[in-house]
Amino acid sequence: MIKVNLAPPTTKRPRRAAASGPELNLGLLFGGILAVLVLIIGGWWLAMSLEQRRLSAEIDNNKRELARLQPIIAAGQRYRRERDELEKRLNAIETVARNQARPVYLLDAMADTLPPDLWLTRLEERGPSLRIGGTTYSSVALSDFMANLKASGRFKDVDLVDAKQDLSKSPRTITFEVTCRFEI
Repeated sequence: MIKVNLAPPTTKRPRRAAASGPELNLGLLFGGILAVLVLIIGGWWLAMSLEQRRLSAEIDNNKRELARLQPIIAAGQRYRRERDELEKRLNAIETVARNQARPVYLLDAMADTLPPDLWLTRLEERGPSLRIGGTTYSSVALSDFMANLKASGRFKDVDLVDAKQDLSKSPRTITFEVTCRFEI
């Protein structure tokens, strides 16, 4: 037979020692941690919301400032374009004025070297090189012309490229071509 005792025990079990301190309520602990986390997240959200509002206001101010400065920027760019175009024109005028004296000096020096019975038919300048073409009745006039070019001091590297005498025509003429460099 089995006996079951349903009565409460008469002897008490010893409780834990009171030295362990008050009991820890985990519900209160987790509730406190949750409240601190809610406060931290709420504070962070508030800070981010304020930062977003400040940045939105700054963007709006910058857009208004940009709209205000657009006409000023356009005027400045137009001024630069006009200034650059004016500088190009001024440089072109200066170049023409600077190079304008060279042909005058060239023709003046050439007039001083021409013998009386020699005619120039072509005067061509390509960079520093000068090609002179002409006609004469005598080879002496041609040699005098070349000697005069060398003696002038303004013409350097004087060379006779071509000299042809046309025997079929009367009077007989010599057609020539001379190359040199002109220096002012």
